[in-house]
Amino acid sequence: MMGPGDVLGLKGRRVLITGGTRGVGRAAALLLTRAGAEVGVAYRSRREEAEALVSAVRDLGGRGWSHSGDLRDPEVVLELFDAFEAEYGGVDVVVGNHGVWPVEDVPLAEMALDQWRRTLEINLGGMFLVCREAARRLSEKGRLIVITSTAAQRGEAGHGDYAASKGALNALVKGLAEELGPRGTTVNAVAPGWIDTEMTKTVLVGERRSRAMGEIPLGRIAAPEDVAGPIVFLASELGRHVTGEILNVNGGSVRPG
Repeated sequence: MMGPGDVLGLKGRRVLITGGTRGVGRAAALLLTRAGAEVGVAYRSRREEAEALVSAVRDLGGRGWSHSGDLRDPEVVLELFDAFEAEYGGVDVVVGNHGVWPVEDVPLAEMALDQWRRTLEINLGGMFLVCREAARRLSEKGRLIVITSTAAQRGEAGHGDYAASKGALNALVKGLAEELGPRGTTVNAVAPGWIDTEMTKTVLVGERRSRAMGEIPLGRIAAPEDVAGPIVFLASELGRHVTGEILNVNGGSVRPG
């Protein structure tokens, strides 16, 4: 039973975050650590950022751990989970956060097949591998949280590859929630709108930034921490009866209901 100091029920919970070294992944890693979780992150190639995050987690009193590799490769995904379990003794929460968003607007009629394939291979194919392994290994009453996008629900002109990949993930979440529900595991998506991250810093400028802010009732672009909070909620005991949901975090810009 949770005590008064552990209302979130996250103390000692073992959390693996993919794409965890910057942006939303980094913010979630730090907030989960502050909530008492034991956090490890996966990344592809940015070793210095990974080391800096591990140091920051340890400064907060957490264990801190990182693992590199291309999650499009099923053998790499197996190695990731094996290494995490060897370090932590099991896995209670998986946050699937890795992905790409091609910056340039490309109408579908002009989109190269290579771009289409690469985006879906990373965003959908790689996430499928992570979700499949999570489904096999999550502890009883585990949590699987997939980061999708508002674009999955409204579409995104010039980024049809990205919107399609994230829309497919929303559908995957709903089906997997039914599959894993009988053992007490919840499966949800967090769908952000615009966020100030390295991925968007060259795009959200000038007129485009003004236009984006004008479409958001709250009147501002999200910070990564704005998305980290809902992730912590879904990972915690407060979200134990929420599953198969797409939690929109977009300041009210898209309201699918």
